[in-house]
Amino acid sequence: MHIQIQCCGIVLMLTLFYFYMRQRRISLNTQRAFLGVFLATFICITVDILSIGAIEYRDLLPEHFVKFIAKSYLITLLGVAISALSYMSVDIYTNHNVYRRNMKTYLILALIGAIGTYIAPLDYHYDKDGVTVMYTHGPSLYVTYGMALIFFLRIFYLLRKEKAKINPRRREAVCIWLLIWIAASQIQFMYTNVLIVGYAGSIGIMVLYLKLENPETNLDRNTGLFSSGALYQYTKQLFAREIDFATLVIIFENTAYQNVPLGKRDAIKMELVEYLQKIPDILCFKNAEDEFFVIMENPQTAEQQAKTIRARFRSGWGDGQAHMVHPQWLYLPHTNVAGQADHLLYLIRHIRQNGTTFSEKDFFCIEKDSVDQMYRKKETEQLILEAIENDRVEVHYQPIFSTGEQRITSAEALVRIRGRDGALVAPGLFIEVAEESGMILRLGEIVFEKVCQFIQEHPLEQYGLHYIEVNLSVVQCAYEWLARDYINIMNKYQIDPKYINLEITESASTNAKKTLLDNMQSLIGYGVKFSLDDFGTGQSNLNYIVDMPVDIIKFDRSMTNSYFENGKAKYVMDAAIHMIHGMNLEIVSEGVETAEQYQTMQELGISHIQGYYFSKPLPAEEFIQFLKKQTS
Repeated sequence: MHIQIQCCGIVLMLTLFYFYMRQRRISLNTQRAFLGVFLATFICITVDILSIGAIEYRDLLPEHFVKFIAKSYLITLLGVAISALSYMSVDIYTNHNVYRRNMKTYLILALIGAIGTYIAPLDYHYDKDGVTVMYTHGPSLYVTYGMALIFFLRIFYLLRKEKAKINPRRREAVCIWLLIWIAASQIQFMYTNVLIVGYAGSIGIMVLYLKLENPETNLDRNTGLFSSGALYQYTKQLFAREIDFATLVIIFENTAYQNVPLGKRDAIKMELVEYLQKIPDILCFKNAEDEFFVIMENPQTAEQQAKTIRARFRSGWGDGQAHMVHPQWLYLPHTNVAGQADHLLYLIRHIRQNGTTFSEKDFFCIEKDSVDQMYRKKETEQLILEAIENDRVEVHYQPIFSTGEQRITSAEALVRIRGRDGALVAPGLFIEVAEESGMILRLGEIVFEKVCQFIQEHPLEQYGLHYIEVNLSVVQCAYEWLARDYINIMNKYQIDPKYINLEITESASTNAKKTLLDNMQSLIGYGVKFSLDDFGTGQSNLNYIVDMPVDIIKFDRSMTNSYFENGKAKYVMDAAIHMIHGMNLEIVSEGVETAEQYQTMQELGISHIQGYYFSKPLPAEEFIQFLKKQTS
């Protein structure tokens, strides 16, 4: 019966191996480690069968040969244990040299265990009639189980300690496999005539195959190309081994198939997929519905391969090559500049989202400066995130002077963040990144809440202030729930809305205009007032003033400076001032830095002046001290 059980294990493994070899595979470290586990388990079951036969026919065979075969089976159990440890270590030790050093240590321990197993005595146990051999026992068996236990304890230690580094599905599969193997070993140790460890190993291999190592899991079902998950694992492996390679990204935007009839698009897509799969020395992956990655591990020949692929696309597809497909192409001649697999994918996403201008109409070669730009953006995003999480977001206040009252009557709240070293980060370095990443919504909410808290703690009227201006970014203006969230914050701090003035920009009014107007009407109904910020930049148009329900128009610094530097700008600004006054709106002139500028703006009838002539933006406490000096 024992041999029948082991034979069932052999049949199961051969069946799995048949299906495994029939599938298209990609050369991943994890797959090689899986094959190591598979081979170790297969050898274990095979030698188990041989050992049962050798012991069964011990009378016909030399005694030392029988014990050698029996002990060899025990050694294969150590082989299974160390192959399991190798399989776990692939995820943990991504650096190939570190992986090899650790495996070398484990192999030395396995060798010591093997020597101990061969040296220690091994006995046979017979049934009552003294004829039929049932199982082996003795010190050799205990040495083997003891060493295997050490390896399995190490595996469980790594599963716990390096949890974050291990693929969760791999961790789950390995745990199931080990529990099956250990349970079988415990049963066989307690009931030594029940020889099921080898068969349990084959069941464990089936678990690994079904949950993780089936090559089909690395294939995209629609195209047959390797999947996005396989792309990440494969490029991660190349980066870990410090292998330079080239990457060609084929982007199928909506316009790519515009000249192809709808009924033929799927067939043509499969035709071009088959073409890519037949090209030697490349691997092709489907990363997204409209994005194929072509990986070329030989940078010396990659450029010619890329040209050949592009030339094929220019020759047409379908019957008679009558249909043209016009993708866009991103090419990295040396992908190692990206540094990591996730950085590579982020880089492609970054370039696509930022509307890169393609040369030759459809082709863009990604050089090191593009990568450096991506890294700077990624570092800035991390800087913003850390500032939000660690309360390093600050609000500075720049005073606004009233020419009518001849004193400071308001201030603009400006966001600032501090870096890890405590130094302030210039707004120009993070505002744009915050808007592109969407983090500006959280930053804006933090700033508004801090302003409301400031007003609650420092009643504005006692310092002669009428209101605080708070900027709204383009992203915030397009946010559907802006009014609801800001009203909730004002209610939280019991702030009279008359103390709040929100600034929108001209560009904000052109994007998601209906959403912006709905938010403005809700906030105006609550009691908040609005300013149109940065008038004079971008698409300057007085129609914006007519369309938007604002009370204040703010002249951008560049417009203020142009008045003194450009003769024509004077006439433009004079006309704008006249029209704005005619609509009974107030004007704030930003960027005033000299007494001459201040005097001129005042003579022009500008009602409010803001700039370094009065003060730079000040932290909250310094701003309060500044106001105290004014009122003293």
